[in-house]
Amino acid sequence: MDKLIPSLTNPEGQAGARVNLFDLDREGLERFFAETLGEKRFRAHQIMKWMYHQHVTDFGQMTDVGKALRARLEQHCEIRPPNVVLDQGSSDGTHKWLLGMDTSNSIETVFIPDKGRGTLCVSSQVGCGLNCQFCSTATQGFNRNLSTAEIIGQVWTASKHLGNKTHHQRKLTNVVMMGMGEPLLNFDNVVRAMSLMRDDYGFGLANKRVTLSTAGLVPMIDKLSEVSDVSLAVSLHAPDDDLRTQLVPLNKKYPIAELLDACVRYALRKPRTSITFEYTMMKGVNDQPAHARALAQLMRKFDARVQREDAAKVNLIPFNPFTGTRFERSEEADIRAFQKILLDQKVLTMVRRTRGDDIDAACGQLKGQVMDKTRRQSEFKRKLEQQGVSDAA
Repeated sequence: MDKLIPSLTNPEGQAGARVNLFDLDREGLERFFAETLGEKRFRAHQIMKWMYHQHVTDFGQMTDVGKALRARLEQHCEIRPPNVVLDQGSSDGTHKWLLGMDTSNSIETVFIPDKGRGTLCVSSQVGCGLNCQFCSTATQGFNRNLSTAEIIGQVWTASKHLGNKTHHQRKLTNVVMMGMGEPLLNFDNVVRAMSLMRDDYGFGLANKRVTLSTAGLVPMIDKLSEVSDVSLAVSLHAPDDDLRTQLVPLNKKYPIAELLDACVRYALRKPRTSITFEYTMMKGVNDQPAHARALAQLMRKFDARVQREDAAKVNLIPFNPFTGTRFERSEEADIRAFQKILLDQKVLTMVRRTRGDDIDAACGQLKGQVMDKTRRQSEFKRKLEQQGVSDAA
């Protein structure tokens, strides 16, 4: 992974640009203090505890840091979280933030409380370039990758809002990189942000409580296994290549056999770690008994190759509708019948409970404000107009 050590200049080499410290993980911040500011490395730990444990962004309030250093930090650095554009709560306790990334783009971040845990769904890109057919984010096209500061800033914003206290009063217990975008297409920034999520001076989450979800970029799955120790979730959604290519176009480049090979390699490098295979249930598309039997066969072969029971877990996700989609949610009885086939074949299978759909915060529904650099957003709006449908978003 590329090392980011900023100088006290902007990218054009002009003095005066302030460094956003959210962009640096612990190693980067230690080197910044030592090599750029000429300070002891432990100063980085002090600043991180103020930033992430106390949610302090004003250097003047950091009372265990000398006044001279505080003045230098104020001159050359900043701690700047994303701008909260909209703060919206659901009737079931789910919370969604619309966060401004710049003057033109915004993304969504969602907090989902449950018994004994609180999960934050974090975005990695403004929009998404993969065009999965059942995902609302895909209809908005793609603008750019998020910086490390913009990714970890989502966690910081939610943590502050929730009153989360690292190592003490944990309201935020899990982070999933399952929001807008494909995380592995923004590899370095995502890995750096996940390091901060797991760092004791950051948010102090256990490795297994940080999950990266991917549509299946095989080379980057291998790279992830080499540099980061997080949980892996794979958006599968179909048990055969013909159907998966229709739903997830990336499958044409990395078909299921190659994807599962990479997942086996990942699991073998991470003993005692299971891989979650996400499967969105769409009525009449991928929810038939034959699909369940084929999926069970894939999962049992996976367990056998890893030589561990429950190395593969299946997460069945009821499809969450959005304006203009051609898909429908599977009937509850069909979802449960599908689950039973998998369980009868000794495949660990859960059904995700839909949360936050009254504020369009459920899985697959996230939409921000994307200055699309592709034609996908305009094409989707044109299709809605042809159908006589208004895109409320």
